[in-house]
Amino acid sequence: MPRNVRQKKRAERRMQQAKNATIAPVGVPVAVSVGKERSLPASECNGKKKPGHSQMDKQAMGDGGMKCSDNDNDNKNENEKDENNIKSSSNEKNNNISDDDGDNYIEGSDKNACSSNSNSSLNVNANMRKPRASRADPILAALSRNSLRMSDVQLLHGPHWINEAIVNFYFAYMEEIKYKANDDFLFLTPEMSQCMLYMDDKELHSLLVAQYKATRKSFIFMALNGVRTRDRNTAHFTLLVASRPDKAFYHFDSYGGNNSSESLELSNNIKDVLEMQHARFRCQRCLQQTNDYDCGIHVICMVDQLTDYVNRYDSLDGVQPLPQDVVKAKRNQLIKLVASLGKLIA
Repeated sequence: MPRNVRQKKRAERRMQQAKNATIAPVGVPVAVSVGKERSLPASECNGKKKPGHSQMDKQAMGDGGMKCSDNDNDNKNENEKDENNIKSSSNEKNNNISDDDGDNYIEGSDKNACSSNSNSSLNVNANMRKPRASRADPILAALSRNSLRMSDVQLLHGPHWINEAIVNFYFAYMEEIKYKANDDFLFLTPEMSQCMLYMDDKELHSLLVAQYKATRKSFIFMALNGVRTRDRNTAHFTLLVASRPDKAFYHFDSYGGNNSSESLELSNNIKDVLEMQHARFRCQRCLQQTNDYDCGIHVICMVDQLTDYVNRYDSLDGVQPLPQDVVKAKRNQLIKLVASLGKLIA
């Protein structure tokens, strides 16, 4: 078939399509390519053409064409305005979802998938991105169940009251590293000790006997974080030790007996489950603080001293108060310990 005949037939088919479009009640067929059509809602048909859609070849159609408006100049201006708006909107969205530092992520989506599919990434709301906090407050040392961040370790550098994270971490260190092979010791963190105050016998049995085998332990070291001090609006750390060989609960308080009532309550709550019904409660003499912020350091120092003592004598009877210089040196020792354990972090 001659070329001019083919062009004429194509022009006739397209003119017929344009004629049909003028009577379409709902939508107008838009020619995307030869043999393909896409429906555009009639409400949008005011001379605008969406970018990306192929426009008709006027030469192939002769002097005919598909028009939704009689004003070609208005159509052209509106089309250019729409295209500019779409481009600026796309650039803005691309900037919102860019990940220059490599530390931000998009919640609920795969970051790799977003980077590989630019079209779908334009639809992601920038408000869904959340920064990771690890860069601002990184983990400096970690054990299996506990970790210390920079903000925790900074408390060791000055005259600050240490937080539960430090006490928890040191108790985990005693259990997982220093006395890992010693089956006679059990170390319970402040959170756990606080929870045990409100547990019934069934819950205590599940925790202490079923999980921790506490009835087989000769010494149970429990850090308490109890009532607020007289002079400061902060909680106070003390140490309670259940000694099976001594048939006693020993309470060590470096600040004048602030937690005596709470430690007695805890002892009474757990002694039946531990099968220590006849154990005595004793407030043991210990070194007293010279300030109002070193209670946690005293607890850590006392755990060190008592574990070493009962390893040699299998009893807490006769243990002497800590020397003052031991407490003064402990903060620097803890900083060095964290640094040494931090080397294990990849």
